Amino acid sequence: MTTAGAAPAWRGGWGQGLAYGSLGLPLAFVALPLYVVLPNHYAAEFGIPLATLGALLLGARLLDAVADPWIGRLVDGWFARSARAVLLAAVLAALLCALGFRGLFFPAVDTTAGAAGQPALLLWCAALLALTYLSYSVLSVLHQAWGARLGGDEGQRARIVSWREGLALLGVLVASVLPSVAGLSVTTAVFALTLALGVALLARAPRPQVTTASAPALWAPLRTPAFKRLLAIYLVNGVASAVPATLVLFFIRDRLQAAAFEPLFLASYFAAGALSMPLWLRGVARFGLARTWLAGMVLAIASFAWAALLGAGDVAAYTAVCIASGIALGADLTLPGALLAGVIQRAGHGQQLEGAYFGWWNFATKLNLALAAGVALPLLGAFGYTPGARDAEALQALTLAYCLLPCLLKLAAASLLWALWLRKETPR
Repeated sequence: MTTAGAAPAWRGGWGQGLAYGSLGLPLAFVALPLYVVLPNHYAAEFGIPLATLGALLLGARLLDAVADPWIGRLVDGWFARSARAVLLAAVLAALLCALGFRGLFFPAVDTTAGAAGQPALLLWCAALLALTYLSYSVLSVLHQAWGARLGGDEGQRARIVSWREGLALLGVLVASVLPSVAGLSVTTAVFALTLALGVALLARAPRPQVTTASAPALWAPLRTPAFKRLLAIYLVNGVASAVPATLVLFFIRDRLQAAAFEPLFLASYFAAGALSMPLWLRGVARFGLARTWLAGMVLAIASFAWAALLGAGDVAAYTAVCIASGIALGADLTLPGALLAGVIQRAGHGQQLEGAYFGWWNFATKLNLALAAGVALPLLGAFGYTPGARDAEALQALTLAYCLLPCLLKLAAASLLWALWLRKETPR
């Protein structure tokens, strides 16, 4: 039975899509400004060394990643109580996230004392990074689990995920422009307002059924064979996508020598990802989730193979590469999460353990980023590349790492998808 006073079931219209997906937009603010804007702000305004800031960010993200499975267990407990308990948790997490985000950029400690005041500032930064990331993770897992609990066939699951991820891509675009255009004060205010709006709209979104469930199980997803197979594919594919994301600015500045066109390239990539989602949904309706995801992997391989042929000044060609790889990004964002929702349903864990599954899923997502940096950057250094290098050998190493390595990893992911999924799963 559905909860009394619950919103109507999912019908797929714009109103319901926006109501559910809008929370994805402000959540995108947390990743980008904290990684891009925060280090520069603390270094320029407060004189904090970049190495120290990097260590703080790494520590906070590691804490965040390790906490995700436990957060998933908490989320399942809230869903077992009522939709009201879930929404109350979302309100509290949103409040803490907004306060932490604001406090990071406007510290409530003495910032005029120079080196003598740095220990207090660093302690403040570390505490608020932990608060912001943990509350962000609660909202993310809660949001994902809510969508998965709405159920439906492959097409419906893909549409639900596309609303969430499409609005998250819009949030990335807004968050990348707003700090430089309007300043940090406006950025933090916009984040707080859109976060409040996202939670308010979620309260009006279609609500999942509330069922009597057993105690939330932290390890149950890892005992589900289909989840382990899907997670293996997702990990390899995620590293393949994270490697070029880690190296893209080096490639633009040194191989293409087109730093002035960075906004064009990045905007083309993210906009293509968002706009391609209806295309992938049509593919799902005709070919199914897994085969459509395989097509996205093939497109990504073709895009990065083409990028390997480019050199200095190839702005138009690389813009086309960004558009093509952005379209492939749309598949990566929309389809794996919809496949996961199906795994949960078939395992008999629907309406019970969505939080646990997405907790481990988010742990894998963050592990992807760490593995990409841990593989690509040392590999570049070993082959003699340093930022700003223009000699042929260094640029060749950069091209191999940015283009060839993702192609090989995507090919491995596509092979795993075929061997571990398409050959094992029954036809739709």
